[in-house]
Amino acid sequence: MSKKQKVVEAEVEKQELQAENKIVEGNVAKENKKQEKTAKDNAKKKDKKTKEKKGSKIAKKTKETVSELKKVTWPTFGEVLKKTGIVVAFVIVFGLFIYGVDALLGWLTSLLVG
Repeated sequence: MSKKQKVVEAEVEKQELQAENKIVEGNVAKENKKQEKTAKDNAKKKDKKTKEKKGSKIAKKTKETVSELKKVTWPTFGEVLKKTGIVVAFVIVFGLFIYGVDALLGWLTSLLVG
């Protein structure tokens, strides 16, 4: 090949590269516009979803609570009565103990003061 042919081929290749770059840049610009449009659409959808979610949060929590309450093992009436009786007995015993300590301290205080 002669020098002129090499120069011409180099220029042709340069022009082809420039044309390809323009095409690529055009495609990139189009893709960027598409991405911006989809981003805006997604933002609008999210806004709608957040507005809808505010009302649905209460319903969702209620459903979750009901489903959890279904999983609970509830005691029988007899078990409840037994445990209530134990609690009442302990309250009476400790109440009497505190009353006794209070009476004793009151009697000792009356001896010191009186």
